[in-house]
Amino acid sequence: MDTAARIARTIAAEIGASPSQVTAAADLLDGGATVPFVARYRKEATGGLDDTQLRTLSDRLAYLRDMETRRAAILSSIRDQGKLTDDLARAIAGAETKAALEDIYLPFKPKRRTKAMIARENGLEPLLRAIQADRAADPAVLAAGFVSDAVPDAKAALDGARDILVEELSENAALLGSLRDFMRAEAFIAARLIAGKEQAGAKFSDYFDHRERWSAIPSHRALAILRAAKEEIVTIDIAPDPETGAQRAEGIVARAIGPLGDQPGDQWLRQVAGWTWRVRLSNTMYIDLMSELRKRAHDEAIRVFGRNLRDLLLAAPAGPRVTLGVDPGIRTGCKVAVVDATGKLLDTATIYPFQPNNDLRGSEAVLLALIAKHGVDLIAIGNGTASRETERLVAEVLKRLPKGARVPTKVVVSEAGASVYSASELAAKEFPQLDVSLRGAVSIARRLQDPLAELVKVPPESIGVGQYQHDVDQRQLARTLEAVVEDAVNAVGVDLNMASAPLLAHVAGLGPSLAQNIVAWRDQNGAFPSRAALKKVTGLGPRAFEQCAGFLRIRGGKEPLDASAVHPEAYGVARKIVAACGRDIRAIMGDGAALRGIRAEQFVDEHFGLPTIRDILAELEKPGRDPRPGFVTASFADGVEEITDLKPGMALEGTVTNVAAFGAFVDIGVHQDGLVHVSQLADRFVKDPNEVVKVGDVVRVRVTEIDVPRKRIGLTMRSGADAAKPASKTQAKAGPRSASSAPKSSSPGGFGAALAEAMRRK
Repeated sequence: MDTAARIARTIAAEIGASPSQVTAAADLLDGGATVPFVARYRKEATGGLDDTQLRTLSDRLAYLRDMETRRAAILSSIRDQGKLTDDLARAIAGAETKAALEDIYLPFKPKRRTKAMIARENGLEPLLRAIQADRAADPAVLAAGFVSDAVPDAKAALDGARDILVEELSENAALLGSLRDFMRAEAFIAARLIAGKEQAGAKFSDYFDHRERWSAIPSHRALAILRAAKEEIVTIDIAPDPETGAQRAEGIVARAIGPLGDQPGDQWLRQVAGWTWRVRLSNTMYIDLMSELRKRAHDEAIRVFGRNLRDLLLAAPAGPRVTLGVDPGIRTGCKVAVVDATGKLLDTATIYPFQPNNDLRGSEAVLLALIAKHGVDLIAIGNGTASRETERLVAEVLKRLPKGARVPTKVVVSEAGASVYSASELAAKEFPQLDVSLRGAVSIARRLQDPLAELVKVPPESIGVGQYQHDVDQRQLARTLEAVVEDAVNAVGVDLNMASAPLLAHVAGLGPSLAQNIVAWRDQNGAFPSRAALKKVTGLGPRAFEQCAGFLRIRGGKEPLDASAVHPEAYGVARKIVAACGRDIRAIMGDGAALRGIRAEQFVDEHFGLPTIRDILAELEKPGRDPRPGFVTASFADGVEEITDLKPGMALEGTVTNVAAFGAFVDIGVHQDGLVHVSQLADRFVKDPNEVVKVGDVVRVRVTEIDVPRKRIGLTMRSGADAAKPASKTQAKAGPRSASSAPKSSSPGGFGAALAEAMRRK
């Protein structure tokens, strides 16, 4: 089997596809096609692989190709040394991971001068072979015959023979594989406090004396321990059970030497096996398992971050309505911005309703004037400091509107990342004359209108829906989050004549440079009359057009299909379908009844298969449909504005702000997110919180625990009588949020392990 076929077979097994599907997808990706394009418009070629499968395929393709390059390099190196045998070549060909490849290569890898090399130079390898051959002989007696100027006595000779055997065992691929399997199944990870670090590491107090199975530790606990070790609060050990595990590990090493009895030579070899484990291989296994643990924890944390980011980006948009955004503040005042239905800035103001100015009446007057002047439909209030006070102010303003006047809807929205956007180069270009603080109010207003369009302007890691995001592999995190953003943007589609350059940059086949060129063309020539006009944009060639066109929408243009997800390459077959209905295309689009009698099979040809025809029919029925849910908001309880207003048993409504492996954080309007531990999410067992909730969901919760000094809130979504019971010790090992997303003012210690760990800040 050739390399490409082997890779295709491996990936196919991993993603639940056939090798031919993998090969077809790989060919498309190699040819420059993007994942969103292949997932949407090349279903016939790939057999309908979705974007998740294609992302995995792309990542694994890069890994396996890199491994094949390494396999070839290892074969070449060993061949050049004149040591390549048929058995060795087969072993290298059969290695399924990079680790297995490197294990095989160890004995042949160029290395610095070792103790074993020195022992061989001193003529001690024959001593080792003599001991292995004659187990009945006393090794010390045999060693006496190897004393020389370089080997002063028998002990030195035996030490040299031991060094040779230790190196051979340490480079034994089969032994290393067996030890790894043993450790993965039996090892424990333990954390111990470094003396004198109690106070400095108080936030890690759960790990001052912690031990659990390596194979079972969840990502959030692993990351917490790794951070505690990085901050030199604890030491970490990864080892088998000290009472029986070490002995079993030594036994595995001994079996690699061969059958051992009780003769003098056997006893010496058994001692060397123990030495090899204690001095060399236990450390090797620690390093290997630590690397695996770190990767496993990073992968899971990045997966959770990506999933939460996707949910946030695909949150329900309030739509094109005039919106007033308020960035709450106390001493510096509340920043106010009004944007029109397209997000264009109309007006700004700064009001000072709180201390020290206390200009309540003046602030109300400003808000009333802005609402009346611009016909405001929505009021977006940032959820930061003074959010509830500002919401109360807005509620009073709404009561003072003239009788019969339209009353705007007020909504508290997450302001995570708004300050990052405000100070960015992008914001400076967009609003060069606007104060940085007022830019934040604009962002808050726009993210209510369309979360996706606004949040793409903020670096994903600043949005605050991850856990330990600053500890994980930053390149992998950036790559994953960029893929999430790309998939979200293309799933929704982009209005070509309204979208900003940052939003266009995430459309398949474009990027920052082409996005800027599109905006420049639009500024110079006006709105694009059709998708075809994109070809006039500088630098946008046939390949880029093919990739991006289907994801760009033009409302009310000359070509009705430009408002749909039908790709221009399929306009011909779409018109055949319309012709079969006997009506004008504009009359057909959006009329499901008119399309009901159409059989997709009759339009299949050599260019377009059944999946594409069905997609076209779906688009004709609901052109440009938005996959995002309908817009709903949480209503915070009146009179519940601070954590001190909470009481156990209180039922409240809130919005899910973050979902982690250990539960969900919910904003209930008291400046402090509460935690619904995974054990409190439902009346049934929940393994993954995402089964029940996602970021942006509006949920009903009940307060179970309150710790005012530490600003910690325990919530439940269970309905049973036992809903308020604390989680068990095993369940309660909840993990911390990232620094940027951690509940405000949380501190170490607390009333339960779930809250204590979950609320821990960086």
